[in-house]
Amino acid sequence: MLKKSDNLIIVIHEIYGINQHIKKFCDLFSKQDFDVICPNLIEREQPFDYSEEKIAYSNFIENVGFSIAVHKIKNLLLGVKNEYKKIYIIGFSVGATVAWLCSEEEVVNGVVGYYGSRIRNYTQIVPLCPTILFFPQEEQSFNVDELISNLDKKNIEIYKCVGQHGFSDPYSTKFNEKSSQNAFNEMLNFLKKH
Repeated sequence: MLKKSDNLIIVIHEIYGINQHIKKFCDLFSKQDFDVICPNLIEREQPFDYSEEKIAYSNFIENVGFSIAVHKIKNLLLGVKNEYKKIYIIGFSVGATVAWLCSEEEVVNGVVGYYGSRIRNYTQIVPLCPTILFFPQEEQSFNVDELISNLDKKNIEIYKCVGQHGFSDPYSTKFNEKSSQNAFNEMLNFLKKH
């Protein structure tokens, strides 16, 4: 990877791996003033298809899991911390939960989490860095409003967006263009501010 910026974004993918959505997202920031690293946490050449959601989820939980994923990201942070002035982590779904679990690291300047539903298992975390979280109006497996009220508000901005889990992924059937654009604009403002 050729270093062209003083600012790094680490993108953490969903259970599917590095798919079209994640590649497009990374390209978007590569074209701006950021270096971008997206580690392949599932260590699989081909990403899972959306139709393989259950298989992809089982694969993540059984073969990766949150502790291994967090360990990989923390090792990556150790390796790059002296090369950048600012390091941000942006995660989607399980990636958002991993980003949340790394928000207590001193080298991280900001965390962005899109629909990190498993954050509900780690509400005791208080981010050291500014953090912005985007949740859909509702999730199948838990109450979004309850989670939002349980999160310590210090250093955290939280947005509830119209749509379902996956609303910002243009390749998903759950895509909501307006919510995706609104969240993206809030994220850009957040990155500029911090």
